[in-house]
Amino acid sequence: MTVREYLKEKIANGTIHATLIDPDKQPAEKAGEMAKAMKDAGTDIIFVGGSSGVTKENLSATSKAIKEATGLPVILFGGTPDSLNTELDAVFFMQIMNATDPIFITFGQVAAAPIIAKLGLESISMGYIIVEPGMTVARVSKAKVVGQDEIEKAVAYAMACKMFGFEYIYLEAGSGADRQVPPEMIGAVKKYVDLPLIVGGGIRTPEAAMKAKMAGADIVVTGTLLEKGADAETLKAVIASAKGN
Repeated sequence: MTVREYLKEKIANGTIHATLIDPDKQPAEKAGEMAKAMKDAGTDIIFVGGSSGVTKENLSATSKAIKEATGLPVILFGGTPDSLNTELDAVFFMQIMNATDPIFITFGQVAAAPIIAKLGLESISMGYIIVEPGMTVARVSKAKVVGQDEIEKAVAYAMACKMFGFEYIYLEAGSGADRQVPPEMIGAVKKYVDLPLIVGGGIRTPEAAMKAKMAGADIVVTGTLLEKGADAETLKAVIASAKGN
């Protein structure tokens, strides 16, 4: 089964949970332990990557450790062309829709495409929309962030994603954000664009996870929660709320 098929099958049964692990934040062995804890808590898939500090060495070692510890698919979410490696199961081939630095719009993708093909990695296209506050990814990509109250603008970006032919849309408030993507924005995007919707950033409580799920998120992502060392019961509660269990 491809990762694309795995995601489609999972989402068909309701909202799923994804764990985001940044290879630059901890040794690979620790990343494997973190992923195992998340699998035990109910997560469905692991995203690996980050806005900076991702290398071929730490990404490869982290991906391998996660797969050995969990058996879950590992998808690259954020990295550079020279960090690509065969330990990954798939790559989100994404365009940051509101970036102003060309490297995040086309130049990076052009550099990565031949490497992805050579390595035989599965590529899943995604339109990535950065919402206020945006955090590091907004700064690095020089994004013109979508304001928390700019719902029509978020919908317009999402419509463009569909017209470009992307398979997924990601609404991102930024890793470590103090606010999540507003439920009203999630709902509006879901109403007007019939693509699987991923939502992340600022989701650290069961209440926040439930808001994203109920608003229409198909995949709810958490990362900082895990990095901050949340206990098993908290992890289970957040994931259960994200999945509506």
